[in-house]
Amino acid sequence: MVQQWSGAFTAFCGRFAERFPRVESRRRMAAYVRGLLGELERKNGWSVAEAAGDTGPEGMQRLLNSYSWDTDGLRNDVRQLVLEAIGDPEAGVLIVDETGFLKKGTRSAGVARQYSGTAGRIENCQIGVFLAYASGGGRALIDRELYLPKAWTEDRGRCTAAGIPADRDFATKPQLAQAMIERALQARVPFAWLTGDEAYGQVGALRLWLERHGVAHVLAVPKSQAVITMDLRQRRAHTMIAELAPTAWHRLSCGDGAHGRRLYDWAAVDIRPLRDARYGHWLLARRAISDPTEIAYYLCFGPAGTAVSELVRVAGSRWAIEECFQTAKNETGLDQYQVRDYTAWYRHITLSMAAAAFLVLIHQDEKKGGPPTGPNPS
Repeated sequence: MVQQWSGAFTAFCGRFAERFPRVESRRRMAAYVRGLLGELERKNGWSVAEAAGDTGPEGMQRLLNSYSWDTDGLRNDVRQLVLEAIGDPEAGVLIVDETGFLKKGTRSAGVARQYSGTAGRIENCQIGVFLAYASGGGRALIDRELYLPKAWTEDRGRCTAAGIPADRDFATKPQLAQAMIERALQARVPFAWLTGDEAYGQVGALRLWLERHGVAHVLAVPKSQAVITMDLRQRRAHTMIAELAPTAWHRLSCGDGAHGRRLYDWAAVDIRPLRDARYGHWLLARRAISDPTEIAYYLCFGPAGTAVSELVRVAGSRWAIEECFQTAKNETGLDQYQVRDYTAWYRHITLSMAAAAFLVLIHQDEKKGGPPTGPNPS
């Protein structure tokens, strides 16, 4: 693939040149990303180095561990490239979620026995919290943070050994998500909505912060979530929805899946009457057609008069980040690193995100008719 799109790949890597002050680090970066995009069985330091023609992994290890380059600056460049390709201020959606990276041992930064949604159980793993961007043009990861359990942040000696900065304190996953959303706002990312699962939706502090910053959102919550009704009572989400008349439900698609349109029955109820007149608050429910007892719940905040179909579209957008994880793990080696150091984790993850962004860019160019510079004649 990279060979076919060699001109576009060279231009793509050239956008990152100022982040890599040394010629050797720029060369290594391009070789590393090329390897992540290659057809390698495993995409770790050894295999990527071999694909680049190196006799050992030392050069790639230096890129991740010791070369001086701007990791967060590269993240910003990747975000900008993604937005140039698929940015949509009217329909763009930010999505927060986490994914696990199974690990052995105890020395890798942030590793612990903790629940991994990837594995569906408690495992020895690292957890990365990510921010994705989705629009009608595609989807891509644009930001990342490594979650550090308290067992790490309360042991400064262990942190020092893993290269974790002295000022990195404990932060919950929702707090890490909030930091990434704040960066997106500061960068003026063109988006209309934000969505995420229950791990983020049930955190009242995060929802209130989003409201204060005018960030429209559709966030999943548990059925026991307390909500304020229009007559100023506090009730549980599931009891409110259980009392709805059959006519309150509407069959709508929340997007296309692997097997066609994802159809569910949906209902929305106005909540929280004490509000800014410019905004609305809703409790949204999604009911499975095959099993009406299977109901998911969402708290929504957005422009007054927002249609239920728009809330449904945003709720369905959450699955885009799962597709981002799948693509990055299968195609650009997101989870195939062999590093322990804190900085090295961020560097590998960011380079994998860059490789995945390149796939988004060439997909856009293919829709326009092919490589902008033509196939590599060699």
